[in-house]
Amino acid sequence: MAWNDRSTRDSKGRDQRFHAPSTRTCPTIDCGIPPHTVPPPLADKMFATSNTLKPFAVPFFILLVAISTALELSNLHAAERPNFVIIFTDDQGYGDLGCFGAAHVDTPRIDKMAAEGAKLTSFYVAAPVCTPSRAGLMTGCYPTRVGMGKGSRHGVLLSGDPKGLNPEEITIAEVLHSAGYRTGMFGKWHLGDQPDFLPTKQGFDEYFGIPYSHDIHSFHPRQDHYNFPPLPLLENDDVVEMEPDADYLTKRITERVVSFINENKDAPFFAYVPHPIPHAPLHASPQFMSGVSPEVLAKLSKEDGNIDYRTRDELYRQAIAEIDWSVGQILDALQSNGLDEKTFVIFTSDNGPPKRTLYATAGPLRGHKGSAFEGGVREPTVVRWPGKIPAGETNNELMTTMDLLPTFAKLAGAEIPTDRVIDGKDIWPTLAGKTPTPHDAYFYHQANNLVAVRSGDWKLHVSRGKPKQLYNLAKDIHENENVIESHPDVTARLHAQLEAFAKDIAENSRPAAFVENPRPLSK
Repeated sequence: MAWNDRSTRDSKGRDQRFHAPSTRTCPTIDCGIPPHTVPPPLADKMFATSNTLKPFAVPFFILLVAISTALELSNLHAAERPNFVIIFTDDQGYGDLGCFGAAHVDTPRIDKMAAEGAKLTSFYVAAPVCTPSRAGLMTGCYPTRVGMGKGSRHGVLLSGDPKGLNPEEITIAEVLHSAGYRTGMFGKWHLGDQPDFLPTKQGFDEYFGIPYSHDIHSFHPRQDHYNFPPLPLLENDDVVEMEPDADYLTKRITERVVSFINENKDAPFFAYVPHPIPHAPLHASPQFMSGVSPEVLAKLSKEDGNIDYRTRDELYRQAIAEIDWSVGQILDALQSNGLDEKTFVIFTSDNGPPKRTLYATAGPLRGHKGSAFEGGVREPTVVRWPGKIPAGETNNELMTTMDLLPTFAKLAGAEIPTDRVIDGKDIWPTLAGKTPTPHDAYFYHQANNLVAVRSGDWKLHVSRGKPKQLYNLAKDIHENENVIESHPDVTARLHAQLEAFAKDIAENSRPAAFVENPRPLSK
């Protein structure tokens, strides 16, 4: 049966051959807490007026701040709702921006963005690898809550994967679209390459990019194992090219973002820009290849379809320079259209740098992509909104990509779903420098395993088969000194938070979707 057979589609045009199990085993704490069975999710997408939150006692001064913030938001909505731009790079480490202390790369436009906005130094993604991290950003939920802790047969989704982000999830794009925003995505998706999982089925009016990482390709070093098909480039739902030249992806994506801004300057918009770079193998367009040694250029000229990953690692400085250029182009487009003070822009990455790399670095943080140490999930993050976010500040409050959905919804006057748990919190008062983090804790995952928790300055690791580790991140950002023996009370408190979260996931999680007979995309 063909994918475009209308007999298989519902009233929204979605193919009904995707399916999800009625029950599933939830992720558990990796130190032995037993799994729970999760009931089926609510059937319909619904919008309501507030998030599902447990009541907490709130000091009077916090209430005053909340009232003040509400009045400011009321005035903001009366004036004009902001535009939103998320720039989301791939595998960029905490130490890979000049404003975060890097000397091996030049990022003048991002550094200027930080000077005009704020650096967020305790900003986390939802997971330490591509697919689950992106699921967290899109849904405002921990990936395990929405069944997206891993791919169906690998840590991330692969080409022709039967699994994808459930179309019944309500994404940040759908929340903003429901409030009258134009929504565009330009770059790497990685939440399912089957037709019903693509961005246009998840709230985006337009899409240009690749459905997964550009190394999921016939040149992959383990191609004999994976047998990946050629890489497709999509325009909305259609494959418009096979094997696009990866040297030009950053440039082409940037040009599309700028066009989207120019075309929608008179209406509120949301632009999501998940660049495929600096994920390996590294690429840069010709104008950014200055400074590459003749030896490296000679090796690249002999690739002939067989990518030399190690040689391409030498292009890290050039790849980051082009990302910085891209940020500058986007900011210039906002300025030329008079949208500077009307647009909230955030720059961050999907996870930490890969373990085996020549130049990418997590800076002072321990760990790397895939790791539950800080280097895997704490990302170099810059936010800018002239006149609204205090300029030149460094904000060390704990915030996450999951917070963007409820925060953007609040700023846009949009409604967020209350028929389901959303893990993200409204962090606008925190970004504005008025309140501390709204999070009691942040939970670390590896695939479907719950392996660590941070609460305040304390972080507890509980990976199966390894000794428990307790660190005070304020004193030991490197996670070198395990102080678990001297703080049994802190350990007990954090472990109780892990147990409570595991129980909550068991009782309030939803499955991913699956299709039968998946096929890789082709032209």
